[in-house]
Amino acid sequence: MTAAAVLFSEPGARWRAVAYGPILCLAVLVLELVTGGDVHWFALLFCAALIAGFVALQVVAGKRHVSVELTPETLRSGAESLPLSSIAEVLPERDEDSWDDEEWESARALGELTGVPRRRTGIGLRLADGGLVQAWARDHKALRTALTDAVQRSSDGVDR
Repeated sequence: MTAAAVLFSEPGARWRAVAYGPILCLAVLVLELVTGGDVHWFALLFCAALIAGFVALQVVAGKRHVSVELTPETLRSGAESLPLSSIAEVLPERDEDSWDDEEWESARALGELTGVPRRRTGIGLRLADGGLVQAWARDHKALRTALTDAVQRSSDGVDR
């Protein structure tokens, strides 16, 4: 398949976030110029560069560790890729009315993080070898739908 065959994608972080700190510093600079007070050129430039640098590191980490991409062949969660052929079943959503946890909720999360990243929701997967893992995404309903369809097509031998 080509790179254009992406069934689901979440970037993990966006580069536009790097601009927010410098834009705020620019607004402060304009405010200082308009009010006629002392203009803190060095401090504003330093803060803009410092904030942009730290946020750039966070964006790089977000893109590497909390991005998700589903293609007809693989599911990539963070830095870990899982072939769809190794997924036997996408497990049902957690029953919100149940007091008991689902078995898959204590399974290992895909990727190199220790668990499901914050503000993401886990999706239980049964692997072909019988093991359980958790895929995850912010838009977990869209990933669940796309993943269920892709696993079904993969097991039926379609799109191969």
